[in-house]
Order: sequence, then C-alpha cells, then structure tokens
Amino acid sequence: MAPKRPKGAGAFPLPVESPAPIPPDPDSLYAALDLGTNSCRMLIAQPKGSQFHVIDSFSKSVQLGLGLETSGRLSRSSMARTVNAMRICMQKLRRHKVSRMRLVATEACRRATNAGQFIAQVRRETGLKLEIIEPEEEARLAVISCAPLVSTRTDQLLVVDIGGGSTELVWIDLTNVPRLDRPKAIMRLHSGFKQGPGPFPVAKVVDWISVPLGVATLRDQFRDVEDDSARFALMSWFFEENLAEFAPYASEQIKEGFQIIGTSGTVTTVAASHLGLRRYDRSKVDGLRMTTEQIDTVIRDYLALGPEGRRNDPRIGKDRQALIMSGAAILQALMRIWPTDRLSVADRGLREGLLYAQMSADGVLEGGPY
Repeated sequence: MAPKRPKGAGAFPLPVESPAPIPPDPDSLYAALDLGTNSCRMLIAQPKGSQFHVIDSFSKSVQLGLGLETSGRLSRSSMARTVNAMRICMQKLRRHKVSRMRLVATEACRRATNAGQFIAQVRRETGLKLEIIEPEEEARLAVISCAPLVSTRTDQLLVVDIGGGSTELVWIDLTNVPRLDRPKAIMRLHSGFKQGPGPFPVAKVVDWISVPLGVATLRDQFRDVEDDSARFALMSWFFEENLAEFAPYASEQIKEGFQIIGTSGTVTTVAASHLGLRRYDRSKVDGLRMTTEQIDTVIRDYLALGPEGRRNDPRIGKDRQALIMSGAAILQALMRIWPTDRLSVADRGLREGLLYAQMSADGVLEGGPY
C-alpha cells in the first residue's frame, strides 16, 4: 500500500526574510563633503551616542589641483572631473533628503586664481554650494575628528593631517585637563583654537602650522628628479625645512606622555601595508599604533619596490601609488623630528570633523554640546 501523501506536500515554503531596514529619518541626517587637491569625499551620517553612524559615503580621486603648481589655475579637465563627482554627491544628498550639511573646499581652491569661477560652475551645474575654508579651520576640524583616539595618558599631543595640497600640524598641551576629560577637551576645540574661560578644562593649543606642501604639491615640486631614492630624500629634507617656524620644533620635548596622531591616506596606506592587507579594512587600521621601526620598514620596502613595483602592489592601490612616496617623505620627516617611537593611525579627518562640529553645535551628541 502506497504511503499517503503528507498534508501540504509540494506547497511552496514560506520565505524566511529579514525585515527590511527602516530608512533613517531625514531630519536626523547630516552630511560633510571635503573637496581637496586630490580627492572629493563625502559622508552622510546620523548621531549615535557620542559618535555617529555612517549612512552613505562617496570617495573619488579627481585631481583637482593637477597642474596648479605651474599655472596657478584649475584646469578645465580637472574642473570637469570634479563637477562630475559632485553630481554623484548631489544625487546621494537628494536621495537621502539631507538638509543639514557643510560642503568645503581646501588648499587647491585657496590657491587657484579661478577658484571663484569653479565654485560658481559647481553651483550652476549641481546646485551644491561649496565654501572655501581657511587653514586654521581645516586644522581644527582634523583635530576634533581624532578626539576619540586621544589617550587619557596623553599630556602633549601632535595631530598631523597630510593632505593633497597642504599639511596641517597642531600641537596641544593637555596637562591642565583631568585625564578622563582629555578626549572631550579636544572635541571642544571645534569652536576655536583660542578658548576663553568657561566651565570646562581647556586644551591649550601651543602652536599650529599649515605647510603648503601635501602629497600632490610636494610630488610636483620634485617631479624632474629621475632617481627614485634621491627624489624621496629631497622631498623629506624639503618638507622638514618648511617646519622651521613651528614653535615646538625648536624645543626639546619629553617622550613620556607624548602622542602623535596621523590622519591621511598616506598614514592609512602605510598601516595597511604593514598589516599586509590586500583589501583595505578600516576596522583594522583606524586606531592602530605603529612604531617608528615599523613605519621605516614599510617605507624601505616601498623604495625597494621602485615605481613599477609600487604601481602593481595591491596594498598601495591604483589611486594612491603616484602619491605614496611624497606622503611617506612627509611622514618620515615627522617621525624623525619628534620624540616618540609610536604613531596612532586615524582613518578619519576633515569630513568626520565637519560632522562632529555640526552635531555638537546642535547638541545631538550624547554628552554634548561640547
């Protein structure tokens, strides 16, 4: 006797689906766009506790400053590439219905004689309003982006932001701030480097400098030097020469309680190379501490590879390979000068600083406004 067919046999199984994610409330969203000499990058995020959660992002190498060193102007092709990237940013902002945003341009637009014409073109073709910010604000925003990485044991802090067209260095004294309050004291610098008396302990900015040399501008200065090692040595020496006016550079510093935080594509690429990452992983890089010896080993490896080897090295990547040696020259000069054997790696920068500043001003961060 044939067995009876089970009840419901042959019926389609009920699908097991995870619930669709709830789209974020547009009123809770903030955006920050950083248009530099080499890259156009944007983040869309919403506050989450004392941090924020990234909803969407964009990053593209646009080489806006290509040829700027010789002509003093942004080229038509560079502006066209950048406008195309800005169109994608505009589409993302519209899709998420973001109303609170800051869209800033830095060194290339500060230096270009036709920057006003370019800003008008962006506004006309995308509807986005770019603002050119001053070096001090750029440095300040880079500093506050790194606040979560500041150790409570840090007495003296140097934050270094290696950009495409400039490098910002900020020296901060935290000795008068209670240890547990030191990261928050850094965050409060969003309102200005010079802080008046108030209810909270103040982080003292000893000095800061914006050196008009970044990975793109330094590379262009020594493009005519054919020997790879000689070019690297000259770039490192030339960058150090431009630090003579930076006050803490002249005085001897104590190694204990001193922290350097480096934020840039150069620093994160060196960290990824040290870790042997063939595919970049932010969670492994952001907050990593590297010794001077480890950094030197990576740089020596880059030099041994030569231009062709660097072009084909997956740890460096196609977008970064043309700029990595000028960035490495800056990084090596910094580690040679200051009294520390470690560097804290920050995969964060101007965009994150812009977001923190906006959210802090609105009082939507836990423990804020700072």
